[in-house]
Amino acid sequence: MSPPGRPKGEYRRPQAEGTPVSPLGPGGEGRRAQPEGIPAGAHGGSAEPAPERGDAPGSPAARLTIGLTGGIGSGKSTVAAALVDCGAVLVDTDAIAHALTAPGGAAMPAIEAAFGSEVVAAGGALDRDRMRQIAFGQPDARSRLEAILHPMIGAEAMRQAAAAGGRPVVFDVPLLAASSAWRARVARIVVVDCSEATQVQRVMQRSGWGEAQVHAVIAQQTPRAQRRAIADAVIHNDGLSFEALAAQVRTLWHAWARRR
Repeated sequence: MSPPGRPKGEYRRPQAEGTPVSPLGPGGEGRRAQPEGIPAGAHGGSAEPAPERGDAPGSPAARLTIGLTGGIGSGKSTVAAALVDCGAVLVDTDAIAHALTAPGGAAMPAIEAAFGSEVVAAGGALDRDRMRQIAFGQPDARSRLEAILHPMIGAEAMRQAAAAGGRPVVFDVPLLAASSAWRARVARIVVVDCSEATQVQRVMQRSGWGEAQVHAVIAQQTPRAQRRAIADAVIHNDGLSFEALAAQVRTLWHAWARRR
């Protein structure tokens, strides 16, 4: 449970509306170059469940629905895989966004109509580099793109969740802290957190990015404190081996499954 002395209301959920997925790639929390790994041979860390609350509005009472989020290099993808091993069905909104903007993706005709053929790469996918350039020069471009993508992402996420039947569902939503609509769809929220130094080390090791580039991406993501503020549980993933992290996830899973 939350440790003694934690300021009251630390886990209160903000009500600001926002965007669940960044479609613009690096610098937006909606992109992952590859699964976020955990350094081998590490140790330490902990998970902090907050006091139990009732099911969120719109969540099926008969099953557990979990929102999962975390910054780049936090190990969120590894936690998602561990939750699947526990029996959950994973709905990955980032993967949905990429499928919608892949060659032949359902969102591409509307995106091309809105922004022109210049945002369509040679293979037919969204040219994210060009889209970022347009968004930088046109303040409303990002909101226009999100107006196309977000209803499609939401509809496909709900379709996948419905197909899960009564099985528990984990919604991996990179920008969960910014979207009250998404938070209302889940009964519990788990945030994977670690120090910025750990984030930088992991991302540099896995991707070959320079330190300044990693810091620039982190600076554009939701602040750690804002993510933790919406959490029902925080997994502190500093210095955890894969086995220790998986054990933290199993402990949290069994605690939440019993409370349904």
